[in-house]
Amino acid sequence: MIIGVLFIYRDPGHGPVGPRRRSVSVNEHFVIRIPDNMPLDSTAPLLCAGITVYSPLKYFGLDKPGLHVGVVGLGGLGHIAVKFAKAFGAKVTVISTSIGKKDEAITRLCADSFLISRDPEQMQAAMGTMDGIIDTVSATHPLMPLLGLKKSHGKVILVGAPEKPHEFSAYPLLAGRKTIAGSGIGGMKETQEMIDFAAKHDIKTDIEVIPMDYVNTALERVLKADVKYRFVIDIANTLKAA
Repeated sequence: MIIGVLFIYRDPGHGPVGPRRRSVSVNEHFVIRIPDNMPLDSTAPLLCAGITVYSPLKYFGLDKPGLHVGVVGLGGLGHIAVKFAKAFGAKVTVISTSIGKKDEAITRLCADSFLISRDPEQMQAAMGTMDGIIDTVSATHPLMPLLGLKKSHGKVILVGAPEKPHEFSAYPLLAGRKTIAGSGIGGMKETQEMIDFAAKHDIKTDIEVIPMDYVNTALERVLKADVKYRFVIDIANTLKAA
């Protein structure tokens, strides 16, 4: 099975290719094979959210058993980061501003611990305990408290992109040879690796399947952060012919 993005281009000698075609010939380099045991609806978001968190976990060496990995934010990216980090054998701590997400993080996603980032006592108790942190939050938030959670040589990897620049002091980085880094997405080879890893460990995106005529309402809910954790549109069964 092949999953791709809707696109239109002109192939010399074969006419236009667009989203209404039932099949299309493409270079094999741009094809991701989806194993038969993976549902297409809950697998589709892995091609964006999944590789966005899988790639930095691998690249920055946070895929080793026994490491302590923090995940900031428990949304579309964060919940998948927890699943991948746990599958790698890491101890996982979810870091959030909302106590309401604790039960979800611990009970359902099997995180090992939960920190309220606005609670000074909790943050102080966790100082210097983490090997790396994946920060998935796109809203503006302070980085300095996160730097204190890292061990020496620890890393904070940003995969969220707030509109306003982050502010932080250089001293905590200098004192512990700590790193702030960023990561966008992975390449085709790594995406296939991620999909195969997800299939092996039964990792799927938590989704809500919606009909085509619900899209506008879904967009409104996205703006209110009212989705766990990705919407998937059932085009095959709900898109009406023109």
